[in-house]
Amino acid sequence: MKRSGFVPGVVISNRILDMYAKCGNLVDARHVFDKMADRDSCSWNTMISGYVKAGRVKEARKLFDEMPERDNFSWTAMISGYARHDLPEEALHLYRIMQKRQTLGSSKFTVSSALAAAAAIPSLCMGKEIHGHIVRQGLESDEVVWSALSDMYGKCGSIEEARYIFDRMVGKDIVSWTAMIDRYFDKGRREEGFALFSELTRSKMRPNDFTFAGVLNACADHAAEGLGRQVHGHMTRVGFDPSTFAVSALVHMYSKCGNMETARRVFEGMPHPDLVSWTSLIVGYAQNGQPEDALSLYESLLGSGIRPDHVTFVGVLSACTHAGLVDKGLEYFHSINKKYGLTHTADHYACTVDLLARSGRFQEAENIIHDMPMKPDRFLWASMLGGCRIHGNLELAKQASEALFEMEPENPATYITMANIYATAGLWDEVTKIRKIMEDRGVVKKPGKSWIEIKREVHVFLVGDKSHPKSDEIHEFLGELSKRMREEGYVPDTNFVLHDVEEEQKEQNLVYHSEKLAVAFGIIATPAGTTIKVFKNLRTCVDCHTAIKFISKIARRKIIVRDSNRFHCFEDGTCSCKDYW
Repeated sequence: MKRSGFVPGVVISNRILDMYAKCGNLVDARHVFDKMADRDSCSWNTMISGYVKAGRVKEARKLFDEMPERDNFSWTAMISGYARHDLPEEALHLYRIMQKRQTLGSSKFTVSSALAAAAAIPSLCMGKEIHGHIVRQGLESDEVVWSALSDMYGKCGSIEEARYIFDRMVGKDIVSWTAMIDRYFDKGRREEGFALFSELTRSKMRPNDFTFAGVLNACADHAAEGLGRQVHGHMTRVGFDPSTFAVSALVHMYSKCGNMETARRVFEGMPHPDLVSWTSLIVGYAQNGQPEDALSLYESLLGSGIRPDHVTFVGVLSACTHAGLVDKGLEYFHSINKKYGLTHTADHYACTVDLLARSGRFQEAENIIHDMPMKPDRFLWASMLGGCRIHGNLELAKQASEALFEMEPENPATYITMANIYATAGLWDEVTKIRKIMEDRGVVKKPGKSWIEIKREVHVFLVGDKSHPKSDEIHEFLGELSKRMREEGYVPDTNFVLHDVEEEQKEQNLVYHSEKLAVAFGIIATPAGTTIKVFKNLRTCVDCHTAIKFISKIARRKIIVRDSNRFHCFEDGTCSCKDYW
């Protein structure tokens, strides 16, 4: 055009400007813009949009402010630009200015961008204000606006309002369904999330991979294997691609629920497993007391040509910790940087300190802490404190607990662990001091609870619980078990009962811990030979761990207990963790 001497008018110039902007060449786009003798609103809007898409919002705003006349597109481009580039306050400030100055009504895209900004802050008050504008301008019938409204209410924590909007949407797409289901799970309202997913499966709408993955991850987080199996069954009925990330979520779900056989079967059905699937299975084996399988799978991963990442090594180091393979773990730790060129993360250091502290190699653990480039986090100090508990290292325990008290003074676990360490050492005055500090700081011990699912019904138990309909039966059965256990050589471990009371009373306190109640109920409520699977919200205590080994042998049952740290698989008097936990 230049060589031919053709002088483009505003329409052709806008086309050239649009071409440069969409190709990301903003230098030439601006050169064309500056040379234009005549510009219309399209010229300004194209240049502003180009800057916004490139993240250059300051330059976009400068042009916006220089515009002789702005239309809906100009306002929307600038407001959405702020919202997309993590500047929600600026987006809402500009939206307010628009409401005062603009004679034209807002478009559905403008209000959707403003709602996204309100959700990002999050500001329920501002979101409701925008909702009022929408009603007044008659935009509430638009599906794009309804979806943005539901999203805003959900992200601002008003899930009932989000559901109200969702229920009134006409022609909901799968994105809207998935978002609403995920909101329930994000807020910990899993029953409503699962109920809505069930409603979706009964509708004509087909769930997509994001829907399945979200529900399966919720099943994994809540150890709801029964529901996870139903989701798996639905995936099979409607058909699914075995290469998708939803299948990776299946592997993750079964691993987190302790069903490694099915997790492995799903994994082997994937034509080309991705790194997430490999890692889920490796971590699953580590947490389920099968470290040899975890490390064997890691070697298979290397043989497949896929490079491990930071998360993979967390699983590998955890496997070494659970297996007590200290030197092997240190070898893997050093290979992260030397062999694979990855930077050590805080998690890698925490796993390695855990590995060393559990085995009593405290000097090496301290050397690791001294040499690490970042400040130790709470997970690392908690790992060190756990090792000190096992080996009774009082001095180092004090150091670790002081660091934890400073980082998270509201966490009761640190106080309880220190009190246990003092109790084991017979330092009851120190135990009293810890309890006084907890009382002064308003720190309350999280109540331990265990649950078991029998015939699709979840039964929850607290320590000393007598609220269950079969409570008398459970307590009577536990009494009989206690006699049999003593005959077999069981001696109650009262070291960690935090009361300076008589030994007999301590033993009585131990009998009715929540996991023992759940295990006892599982045995009396299921046929002989049925595997018992119990879940606990806290770490299982030393005495319960010992007792359940005896119970598994006496009752001839396989008993799986998932506590807050890992799975314990008890069978014929032994545990999969080999007492290294």
